[in-house]
Amino acid sequence: MDDVVHLPVLAQEVVRLLLPRPGDTVVDLTVGQGGHAALFAERVGAEGTIVAFDLDGLNLAMATDRIHATGVRIIPIHAPFTGAASELASRGLQADVVLADLGFSSNQMADAGRGFSFSADGPLDMRLDRTRGATAADLVAGLDEKQLADVIYRYGEDPFARRIARKLAQIRDREPIRTTARLAAAVVEAYGPRARSSRMHPATRTFMALRIAVNDELGSLGTLLEFIARGAEDAARGGWLKSGARVGVISFHSLEDRLVKHAFADLVKRALAERLTRKPVTADEMEIRSNPRARSAKFRAISIARTPPMPE
Repeated sequence: MDDVVHLPVLAQEVVRLLLPRPGDTVVDLTVGQGGHAALFAERVGAEGTIVAFDLDGLNLAMATDRIHATGVRIIPIHAPFTGAASELASRGLQADVVLADLGFSSNQMADAGRGFSFSADGPLDMRLDRTRGATAADLVAGLDEKQLADVIYRYGEDPFARRIARKLAQIRDREPIRTTARLAAAVVEAYGPRARSSRMHPATRTFMALRIAVNDELGSLGTLLEFIARGAEDAARGGWLKSGARVGVISFHSLEDRLVKHAFADLVKRALAERLTRKPVTADEMEIRSNPRARSAKFRAISIARTPPMPE
């Protein structure tokens, strides 16, 4: 499934607002197949550098080959983006542009073996990095009923979270839930007659919730936002973010967007950054028609202050 083409969302707005320039160091924190990175490479040129992070080793290799072909220097890093500050510091680099696209690549969603989707049956995995950590099947088997309900309600915002958790607990007492098809069927059972009138597949929110939990997506984003804040504080003293660096995050979940909104607003309030987006940038109807996954994308961006605030 690695040949599935992934379209980068909000590509024009990302380039326009983050404004990569010749010679810039661009940090793509979730490079995927390199869609945004390729656009950055066109603008930074042979004197620029792309630092590419990804937990998916296959996608990282694909993106590395893609950027190498442009003649632009790329530094691939198979690691979580939470390590960006230390990785750049260890290489003596400072970022001019930073992007975190928190969505998933199309090839990951299309590969039944990854377990992200119920469109085809596969193992209930959902790990971005398949070399480590607990799978979704492990969570379904190991969390107690209340914990399962809390995960599904908090991350999936499903009003039937308790009913779903109860059904999963009943089923796993008889047999393990190891595949995407079995999990999806269990959620449909839990919904009962309401499944027929649901505007989306009943399992959509449960799958999203487990994926977020498996990969600790909100925890990782919170850590990244803390590092961005520290970088903004240290920019004038040679931190991992340059003064004037442009930083953007594309989120696909209301909880993610809320974290980004509050973190960026705090930096602006402290005069450590300036807003590049008053409201989140969203896709227009033309982009949504060509790339339906762009429908839920929200892009927020800031520019790190060039002059540190005066001490009180």
